[in-house]
Amino acid sequence: MALLVLDQVTHYFGGLKAVDSLNLAIDQGELFGLIGPNGAGKTTVFNLITGVYAPSEGEIRLGERLLCGKPTFRISEAGVARTFQTSRLFKAMTVFDNVRTAFHPRHKPSLLASMLHSAASGRAEAAIGERTRELLRDFRLEPVAERLAGELPYGEQRRLEIARALATGPRLLLLDEPAAGLNSTESEELMDLIRWIRDRYGMTVLLIEHDMRVVMGICERIAVLDYGRQIASGRPEEIRRHPKVIEAYLGEEVAGS
Repeated sequence: MALLVLDQVTHYFGGLKAVDSLNLAIDQGELFGLIGPNGAGKTTVFNLITGVYAPSEGEIRLGERLLCGKPTFRISEAGVARTFQTSRLFKAMTVFDNVRTAFHPRHKPSLLASMLHSAASGRAEAAIGERTRELLRDFRLEPVAERLAGELPYGEQRRLEIARALATGPRLLLLDEPAAGLNSTESEELMDLIRWIRDRYGMTVLLIEHDMRVVMGICERIAVLDYGRQIASGRPEEIRRHPKVIEAYLGEEVAGS
């Protein structure tokens, strides 16, 4: 059964149709890629899913829940988490606190309990601390837990962003250009990490990525956008040979290397 469904989703910016009648159905536990040239509408699709924009037409559903028109925090509570192409870390905070703060919206002790520092409030804080340390161990960030996030090498910042997203308890993880700025070794490690996240957490992952080696290496299915319209979808080997995809990439064959 599909976890995420986009049904005839269309979005206008003024007179510009940025997304045109897009249909997607992404299954629970699937690794799905969304690719296309710059300006194809990929980030707009992410913004529609996460509530930054409301679709001009069509519906977006997560399971049985309609996401259209919901504010971003409600969509996050429904189980959608996102990373961004450019870092959105709290760079003046420690690695530990970046992840710890992401747990708090899910643990809301009463105002009175917080004011009185009740035993329940203390237990909740202890549980958040343990869950934070567990995520940092999983992402090999425990040795740098007390460093400021802005001091980390870029590859570790990427891992921290994904760990923080997972702290919100999502069902669907959206990754926007996760390989941007990474060298070839870091990209390989990222591919292993994304596969591990899917297997470890049973996570559904939708990613935008320009690095075709990453896309073709990990995605089970791929959809291709060009000027807001879906021009192809299928398995990586089908996408690699698709004439419209090759044309959309300015004549360059979409390869896995």
